[in-house]
Amino acid sequence: MGDCGTIVVVDADDATRQAAVYAAARLGLQARAFENAELFLERIDDERPAVAILEVELPGTVSGLELLHELHERYGADLPVVLVSERRTAPLDRVAGLLLGADDYLVKPLDRGELLARLRRSLRRAGAYANGSGRNGAAPEALLSPRELEILRLLASGRTQAEIARTLVISSKTVATHIQHVLAKLGVHSRAQAVASAYRLGLVEQDVTAHVLAEALPAS
Repeated sequence: MGDCGTIVVVDADDATRQAAVYAAARLGLQARAFENAELFLERIDDERPAVAILEVELPGTVSGLELLHELHERYGADLPVVLVSERRTAPLDRVAGLLLGADDYLVKPLDRGELLARLRRSLRRAGAYANGSGRNGAAPEALLSPRELEILRLLASGRTQAEIARTLVISSKTVATHIQHVLAKLGVHSRAQAVASAYRLGLVEQDVTAHVLAEALPAS
């Protein structure tokens, strides 16, 4: 099913909804805005959106993280979903959201220019990784060199840059260079997003990501 050229935004904050409408117009897309998940789910249809923007702390009984799962169940895990939050902004919150399948995680208040740039990048990346392939149709693991893949997996296991350097008996500067290459090849701009991409592309074993996710999610 192809994209219908629509940005869906589910957020109780009027400013966020307006920013999404602005971004949609700049991207030549339509926008559908909802104040909560329940209202959105009442009107959901079979047409897949191009991208979704979800508030993490939605009012009502369905959270943004639950709605993220629902959208991926309905439309496929490759649907780009951008999480936004005003309160859950700590690094572990953002890592948890990315590991749960979000394409990006932004902190409120949103800057319209940044939102537009992030959405444009998410849309490009969604096209590049369609059907689970890497860029130009290559398998995901072919994007990275063996050393880069090794470092990415160590990052996913929770190792710091210094720990990776000691493990591989290379300099910390060399590790940093490899990490920058990984970010560029995966089309992301943070280490947390690289780990999340590795999870989605199947480059990291389930037990490793489960360990990271367990540390990232707050205790219930």
